[in-house]
Amino acid sequence: MTTATEELLTVPEVMRLLKLGRSKVYDLIRSRRLASITIDRSRRIPAGAVRGFIADRIEEAA
Repeated sequence: MTTATEELLTVPEVMRLLKLGRSKVYDLIRSRRLASITIDRSRRIPAGAVRGFIADRIEEAA
């Protein structure tokens, strides 16, 4: 769950962190594998959601 003090990242920031393209990041959001929120017309991804996504992928690979 997102806390009020948790950092919110933009899609381009997530693209850089995950080394993925814009379409792939939006695909992860659409498929609900990466949590996000909308503020007006802007999409934001909680930093914890990115950390959780990475941890899940590492766990699956193990």
